[in-house]
Amino acid sequence: MADHGRFLKAAAAASIVALVAAGCASGDENGEQAEGGNAGVGPITFAMGSNDTDKLRPVIEQWNQENPDQEVTLHELPAEQDGQRDTLVQSLQTESGEYDVFALDVTDTAYFAANSWLQPIEGETEIDTSGLVDAAVESATYNDTLYAVPQNTNAQLLYYRTDLQPEAPADWNGLVESCGAAEEADVDCLHMQLSQYEGLTVEATQFINSWGGQVVGEDGQTPELDSDETREGLETLVNAYKDGVIAPQTDGFTEEETAQAFLGGEAMYSYNWPYMYESGQTDPTSEVQGQFDVAPIVGPDGDGQSTLGGYNNAINIYSENQATAKAFLEFVISEEVQMGFAQESFPPVLSSIYDDEGLQQEFPYMEALKAALDSAQPRPVTPFYPDVSKAIQDNTYAALKDEKPVEQALEDMSGAISQAAQ
Repeated sequence: MADHGRFLKAAAAASIVALVAAGCASGDENGEQAEGGNAGVGPITFAMGSNDTDKLRPVIEQWNQENPDQEVTLHELPAEQDGQRDTLVQSLQTESGEYDVFALDVTDTAYFAANSWLQPIEGETEIDTSGLVDAAVESATYNDTLYAVPQNTNAQLLYYRTDLQPEAPADWNGLVESCGAAEEADVDCLHMQLSQYEGLTVEATQFINSWGGQVVGEDGQTPELDSDETREGLETLVNAYKDGVIAPQTDGFTEEETAQAFLGGEAMYSYNWPYMYESGQTDPTSEVQGQFDVAPIVGPDGDGQSTLGGYNNAINIYSENQATAKAFLEFVISEEVQMGFAQESFPPVLSSIYDDEGLQQEFPYMEALKAALDSAQPRPVTPFYPDVSKAIQDNTYAALKDEKPVEQALEDMSGAISQAAQ
């Protein structure tokens, strides 16, 4: 971050007060673990995937400067989500407290909660999340209990070429009707990620949610795909692909191919994450510098419902220093830390950050991202997420490639989700 010394000294001082109070509440003046509980104060280890630890290092450094008796040690997990999950599972299955706090992908939180590996964020570890993005908090909630604290978030945006389409379309029909301008300019209308991987789960759930449907019920196990809204959402995606509104080559696109194509001037519209904005405006190879803007993705009657990304920070149920863990999680969602995330294009979870006028001027996509987050939805909150995601990917791709009708795809998707939950 631009100025690591800016990280909230006041919040760190407040954290020390909280730690002292927690130590007293434990009934042990030395701050050791209280008998029958894990409300201890002392050093902790924070585990996170190595691909994003550069954003947390200055946060941890500042914490350690202000809390020398409760130092946080960073442990880097593998960069890939599967490797992160496997490492943590192997440790937790032995009831180890070696990782006191860990950053979970939003899609993994319910799985770890269902296995009773996470300390519920309640009672002595309760944290005020009222100022955080609602959908991010929902992603950390399983069976009506909060099991983690959102750290950062993300939502896809609609990128549009202002030289071809001066204003963002108001809704999905507006986008479709404007495709004539793309045809006249000899570019594709819309690009997104339709390759058979997690990106396809994101796109499919965005259409399903935007049209009022959902994938699973609140229990995280019961498929909820048998509805008119869900069918209409998935049919809209499939028909747009078949009709050429969504370019046919995008069935092989991930985020990277999507970015390369849009920055190369090959499409009028694109669905992608906020990172593409800065590349488009500063990369010397970009063909669209100064010629695009962003807005929330679109639905049938206005803004659509983007599917969240991001991390949730959880406290290990076996940690001996949960009071320190709680205070560190509070520090991460403090205003200065969250502002630092924003300045590093690491979308914060503290809602008020998005209203900062200086930040909006520095990062013009912030207003659109705030609007997108206000209507966003988490990915299906389920302890069987890998199987649920695969069911969505496999059957959506089959419908796109005309290997099965949408109705059959949804039936097969439901069957696979039910099977995973058994």
